[in-house]
Amino acid sequence: MALRSGQNGIQLLLGAEQEAQHIVNAARTAKQARLKQAKEEAEKESAEFRTQMEAEFQRKVAESSGDSGANVKRLEQETNAKIQHLKTEASRISHDVIQMLLRHVTTVKN
Repeated sequence: MALRSGQNGIQLLLGAEQEAQHIVNAARTAKQARLKQAKEEAEKESAEFRTQMEAEFQRKVAESSGDSGANVKRLEQETNAKIQHLKTEASRISHDVIQMLLRHVTTVKN
């Protein structure tokens, strides 16, 4: 009887050990599944963030390009104004410059 009781106890311990092993394996599998899910979620969030930052960057590039068009127009206006100012000044003093050049060219020095 003692042998039977000992044998029964061993069987009970082996059963408990197998059950514990199943629980550990299930927990390990669940942990791996959760880690995989967390990794996928992190990659998804990272991709969304990257997409958002890229869109913001493209928006800023578009804004600065738009400003570039405005800057080009402004610079063209400033350049045209300066050219007109130079033409006006040149026509205003051209007579004096011609007179000065003629005086120096026609003056003979010994």
